[in-house]
This record gives sequence, structure tokens and C-alpha cells, in this order.
Amino acid sequence: MPLRATFLYLSRHRGLRAWAEHAEIARRLSSRFIAGKTLDEALTACQRIRRQGITATLDYLGENVTTLEEAAASRDMCIRALRAMREASLEPNVSLKLTQFGMDLDANACEANVSALVETAASIGGFVRIDMEGSAYTDRTLSLVRRIHARNGACGAVIQAYLYRSAHDLPDLIREGIRVRLCKGAYLEPPQVAFEKKADVDRHYIGLAHHLLGAASGATDEHPGYYPAIATHDERIIDRVERFVVTNGIDRDTFEFQMLYGIRRDLQKRLIADGYRLRLYVPFGEAWFPYFMRRLAERPANLLFLLRNLIAA
Repeated sequence: MPLRATFLYLSRHRGLRAWAEHAEIARRLSSRFIAGKTLDEALTACQRIRRQGITATLDYLGENVTTLEEAAASRDMCIRALRAMREASLEPNVSLKLTQFGMDLDANACEANVSALVETAASIGGFVRIDMEGSAYTDRTLSLVRRIHARNGACGAVIQAYLYRSAHDLPDLIREGIRVRLCKGAYLEPPQVAFEKKADVDRHYIGLAHHLLGAASGATDEHPGYYPAIATHDERIIDRVERFVVTNGIDRDTFEFQMLYGIRRDLQKRLIADGYRLRLYVPFGEAWFPYFMRRLAERPANLLFLLRNLIAA
């Protein structure tokens, strides 16, 4: 089994997850990519990166909850996070997964949970990013984003470049003024729905990024919602995006790069030094294992980093 597929399989292994989330060595190794177990620890991380000129979106970890009570608890924590960010003079900005809010249990209850969160965000000048999960959830996720965005506008979607359908979904979201985070995609998908080769995913990503940036440069007061997020740690793609921005005279304030907490800090510093906006996805909470394993699946350098630290310990 290829390394990436192995890590993605392990991310769904309940027994290994239960062990890892209570093992001190696993918790210590994961601390590079997880801001902490508590909201206070996550806020401290957000304040630290803000001093470096970097903004944050807080992500309370957890997915595929098994009861509506767990879904409601996730909603309440995200509402607390929004309000705590505002009280800490941070931009109120959170990300969530619909399976964490009850999508697998009751679609209406899930939408009510997300609506309550987005209404809170809208009332304090905040924003909610609704993450994308596996392709089985794509239609339901985009439909829910559209409905909630039409009511108050304080939410956005994620488009995954490895899905064939993204070339059709993206223009529709742009027309509706829905803010998009563009990522490559971190779930194991069949070849019927997703590109398998990295070169094909990269090519698709760059084309979608150019489309997003072109739309952002044409935003007006009547249609201000395009402000896209270019989410990648791939230096070659970032270079291509930067060249496109310079060649087309795109204002660097009309979009932002996004990266994950603890990954490619060298690139983070360079982008800030070059005058680009940067936001980090800052995860926290007890349910960190699936997230952590997907980070290892995405980039072998992350595994090498952890092994070096383990040997040095």
C-alpha cells in the first residue's frame, strides 16, 4: 500500500486513534501541527502568529460525530471560539467540518447548527469557513453553503483541485459571491472522480487559482465576496501564483495565501516579507489524530521532520 494511502487508512482506524490521543509520545510529536488541547492554548498560538503579521482561522478538531449531542457541543465550542477571538482582538474566523456538526445523523440539525454559528459570526464581523470532506459530501456541502450564504453571507466554501468537478463548481461559487479556499485535497478518492497524478492535480490547481485571482481583481462594491484563499505549501505553485499576480497587476490585498499551522514556516516568513497576506489554519482539541495522519499523508517531509525529532528526543 503506498505511503499516502497507508496514512489515510490509519486516520480512520478507531483503535489506533484511541491509543494515540492518550499517548504522551504521540501527543508530543503532534504538537508541531496542533496548537493545543484547549481554546486558551489555541488563542495563545493565534496571538503569537499575529505578532508575525499572520492571521488565523481556528479549527476545533473532530469529525464524524456519533450523536447530535456531540454535534451541538462542537457548535457551542466554535461559537465560543469566535467570541473569544474577538475579545482577544483577533479577527473572529473559524473553520468546521459538516460531519462534526451532525451531517451523517440529521441534515436539518446539522444545518441548524451551522446557521447558529454563521449568525454569530455575522453579528460580530466574523467569518466561517465550511471545510470540504470526501467526495460523498461535496454536493451536500455546497448546497448547504449556498443556502446559508444567501441568508447572511458570513460563510465560505472549500474547493478541492483534485476533483474533476471543481472546474464546474468554482465559476458558480464566484458568480454567487461565495468566498472560496482552494486546496489540493487530502482524502483518498477513486479515479472516477479525482485526478490520481500529482502533475495533473497541480495543473488543475494552477488553472483554478488563476480563475479565482482574476475574479478577485474584478471585485466591486456590489460584488465584494470573491476574496479567495490560495491554500498550498507547494513552493512551485506559490511561485506560479506570484508570477501571475505580478504579470496581471493584481492587488495583493484582494486575496490571501493560506497554510497549516506548523508547516513550511520558511515559506510563511517569505510570503509575509514579500507583502502578501497569510492566514494559518490553527487546529486544537482532543480529537487530533485523523487530522494529524492526513498531514503526514499529504507531505513526506512532515514524516521526516517527526522522525528527526523522535531520534533527537
